Amino acid sequence: MPVQIPDDTDFLSFREQCESQDGWVARFNKGVVTVWCRDEECKTVQKLKMRIVCKDVTAETLYDVLHDTSYRKKWDSNMIDTFDIGRLTVNADVGYYSWKCPSPLKNRDFVTMRSWLPLGNDYLIINYSVKHPEYPPKKDYVRAVSLLTGYLIQSNGANCCTLYYLTQVDPRGSLPKWVVNRVSQFVAPKAMKKIYKACLKYPEWKRKHDPNLKPWRYPEQNTLPCISVADLTVQRADSLENIDESCVNEEKAQHHSDDDET
Repeated sequence: MPVQIPDDTDFLSFREQCESQDGWVARFNKGVVTVWCRDEECKTVQKLKMRIVCKDVTAETLYDVLHDTSYRKKWDSNMIDTFDIGRLTVNADVGYYSWKCPSPLKNRDFVTMRSWLPLGNDYLIINYSVKHPEYPPKKDYVRAVSLLTGYLIQSNGANCCTLYYLTQVDPRGSLPKWVVNRVSQFVAPKAMKKIYKACLKYPEWKRKHDPNLKPWRYPEQNTLPCISVADLTVQRADSLENIDESCVNEEKAQHHSDDDET
């Protein structure tokens, strides 16, 4: 399937999904964090939606944090590696991301096309998995598939914002039910809080690390090699290995996300 760069209609559709309550069931609601899943999709390939209210954080800062791969290496303890591969347009690129799964589950990785759109006081970032000829699946990872993943950042005034994170990922594996439950009950809320904490520390960090470098805002700063859309295809899940990890016992699994946050 050919790759299509999202247009305004795709971004508006994504925003509507984030804001809609129809068909969503709350799985976690505590403090400033809420997690929902689709009532008809509470299975392995589930669609999750999360929301967190971020006080003392501007929408612009949150947008920068989600884009800044250099900073991500400082706060995302579940990440193994991430890097930008190349740019497609002034607001679309292709990147790689890998993350730790609880041992003995295999670690996962993605190659995705990401695009972004500032919309008044709001910001949207969405991605889905693509195939890039120079970045095939690796031997030690399971290549997972993002069917649709993204962020909606809504400004709530001068120094407050709301972040929605919506994701539908095929992990390419028959995962045990405890993993699926744990994502919505523990991993997702903790990830949202970790992003919030990262935002609070970002302005000080950025002042010391290329403070004026923000290619996601200023395309003329982008030094990534250009990629043609014709070189990419949509990553279909059925073309990838599907492993059975459904028998992995929760007691024997080591939870990387249980590590203390710094």
